[in-house]
Amino acid sequence: MSTIADTGAAEFPRLPPQVPKFAPSLTGRLCRWALRVCGWRIAGEFPNLPKLVLIAAPHSSNWDGIWGILVKVALRLDMHFIGKREAFFWPLGAVLRSVGGIPIDRHGGHDVVGLVSNQFSTHDRFWFGLAPEGTRKKVTKWKSGFWHIARAAQVPILPVYFHYPEKTIGVLPLFHTTGNLEVDMAKLRELYIPYQGRNHGTV
Repeated sequence: MSTIADTGAAEFPRLPPQVPKFAPSLTGRLCRWALRVCGWRIAGEFPNLPKLVLIAAPHSSNWDGIWGILVKVALRLDMHFIGKREAFFWPLGAVLRSVGGIPIDRHGGHDVVGLVSNQFSTHDRFWFGLAPEGTRKKVTKWKSGFWHIARAAQVPILPVYFHYPEKTIGVLPLFHTTGNLEVDMAKLRELYIPYQGRNHGTV
């Protein structure tokens, strides 16, 4: 059960003890201030788990990454994510790496599933996040890499949503894969029907 942080703002929950976290910092306070000023809030409760795959949708704008990183730092959430290598240019690359970013060459034939699932086995605490749509454009089918990573690492999936009309980033209940990819993907996409990204929803 999450509790409210000492910032005095109900929209910023304190992460449970098993969740991987950064140490408190001035940067975290600045991120909380920025989110408050811009009117964003965080809804739902984070699970008390040391390992999981987090997915965030709808992904319809570059702003999603900005708000997501602000929330990540504001909560002190030590979560890793991958991004296209082109985005890791100086000085942005240093910033992205400092908050958990892992550059990937999208055309290099990397075994991303194997690379990430191996990180779960070599760390006591490891959260990994990504956007299942794989692009800012509206798509009818999600990329299944996150599902395969969760299966390989034997960890649950935590669905998180962006809802721009109410400036909310929300946490949905944990999802446990069944082994049936098509059924699981359909159920996960259904969870996102109520939520609207900056430019479009998931349906």
